[in-house]
Amino acid sequence: MSPELVVDIGQDAAVTVMLVAAPVLLIALGIGIIIGMIQAATQIQEMTLTFIPKLVGIFVTFVLFGHWMLTTMTDYTTKLYATIPTLVG
Repeated sequence: MSPELVVDIGQDAAVTVMLVAAPVLLIALGIGIIIGMIQAATQIQEMTLTFIPKLVGIFVTFVLFGHWMLTTMTDYTTKLYATIPTLVG
């Protein structure tokens, strides 16, 4: 197995991780920013106020994007398993 092949597999894994994690992280970031602006405008400095909206937003994101996320991970794993014979020999 050549070093270039290992780097390619690592790059594919990193891209897959970023694609799968992006929807959840972006929704959590967006909700956090919106709640932070509301807290700044109303001067409510309660740190636990963002927990429930983020939790609901992440749940909704998993409901909406869960199928796509699972399909992306499954496709990557299937592709990786299919290339095992060429990696060994």
